[in-house]
Order: sequence, then C-alpha cells, then structure tokens
Amino acid sequence: MLVRPSATRYTLGTPPVTGVGLGVSMEQLDTALSGPVAAIVFDDVGIGRVAALLEGLADTDFTRDNLNDLLATSHALEDWRVGEALAEHYLCEHQSCHFPWPDGRDERKRGSSLPGADLVGFHHENDIDRFAFGEVKTSGEASYPPGAAYGRHGLKQQMEDLRDRRDIRDGLVLYLAHRAAGAAWRGRFQAASAVYLRDTCDVRIFGLLVRDVSPHENDLRARVNGLGRGCPSAITIQLFAIYLPAGSIATLASKVVASRQDGGAV
Repeated sequence: MLVRPSATRYTLGTPPVTGVGLGVSMEQLDTALSGPVAAIVFDDVGIGRVAALLEGLADTDFTRDNLNDLLATSHALEDWRVGEALAEHYLCEHQSCHFPWPDGRDERKRGSSLPGADLVGFHHENDIDRFAFGEVKTSGEASYPPGAAYGRHGLKQQMEDLRDRRDIRDGLVLYLAHRAAGAAWRGRFQAASAVYLRDTCDVRIFGLLVRDVSPHENDLRARVNGLGRGCPSAITIQLFAIYLPAGSIATLASKVVASRQDGGAV
C-alpha cells in the first residue's frame, strides 16, 4: 500500500472540487517502486500478452534473442514517467480507478509523448463505472505551486480543459472506444459510456502533483478554488499532492531500473 490514510497532510475545498496533500515515507516509496510501480512503468501486462503471441515463432537462439530485444523496455527512463506511474498506482489502489491502456503502447517511438490526458480509464463507485481522466505533474521545484502548474501544458490549463471542453472529453472516450472491442474491460467501457451519454459532464477528473518538498497547501489551494468556480455539478474533480521524501524525485527512474536488474531489491 503506497499511502496510508494517516499520511494526510492537509485537505482543501468541498465537493465537487477537493484537494488533499499526502505524505509518503521512504519505506513506502521503495516498496511501491520495486513492485506495482515498476509493473506499470514496464507494462508487464501488455508485454506478457505480446510475448505469448510471439513466443511460438522464436524457434532458434537467434530468433529468441531478437524477440527478447523486441520486448525489452528501454532503461533510459525519465523520472517524470515514474512519477506518473506512482500517481496511477495511488489512484488505482486508493481511489477505485482502473486505467486499462497505457499510453506508452501508442508511442511511435520510445520516449515520445502523446497529447491528451495522462491517464484515461474508469472510476468505480456505488456499483457505477464512470470515465476517469487524470493529469500528473512531477516536480521538485522549491516553490508552491511549482512552475509545472502553469503555462499552456501546465496542470491548471489541462484541468480547466478537461472540466470545460466536451470535445477533449469526447476525444478521450473515443480513444478508449477504439481499444475496447474484444478487450476484457469492454463491459466496463460500455457501462461508463452509458453514463457519459446521459450526461457528458458525469466524469471523474484527477489532478496530481508528485513532489519531494515539504507539504504546503499552496500547492493546491488556488487550483481547488479556481476549478470550483463554475464547475458543472455532475463533474467531480479531486486534486492530490503526493509528497515524497526530500530529493527522491531525482532517483525514481534509477530505483525502478535497479529493482529489475537486482531481482526486486531497490
């Protein structure tokens, strides 16, 4: 478990827009990085499916080596990608979310970045599936909020776009639709679509800051207040600041890679 309820540092706002600051110990972080976060970063589920599909075709040492090379994930990982995986793990573990199609599967080249929400999937509550969209920013900048909150691609603008622009939400729904046919999660997609078609504002939006500085409400206060003004009642927006131990962002990628090279030890 990445974050215990006792690790809450502050809470802000009232529904439909709230903010929470969460603290993470080094022990919790290392456990997560070497287990569920590494599984997300390296897309163990997806790579396993591809390996099963192609394994019978590799019938010599040469072709098996080529298959292993094909399936190998580049170790040139960016720390922000691990921060994004950490945020995804938190939402799945503690906020009843499921993100079935990592955007890394759609990259035309390794290391590229795709437009749209960082996380696209489902939120389950009271036996109802709704679409869930998430934006994640990772920053150790010693300011509150960090610069990653601002600008054209900052958290502020991206969250406002998800709140206000149906065309963006429609595009994300279609993104999943093209991948849902024949998938194990097709039923969840259809259930969430039924909710969405009744009210295109009936979604869950998550904004997450992954930080390695001391917790401070100023990371989220302005966003909670701003997003709450004029927010459609059907939309629920939850902001989280996840505070890692000081200086740990710079080691996220190296620790995840080491966990695989050393058989799980960070």
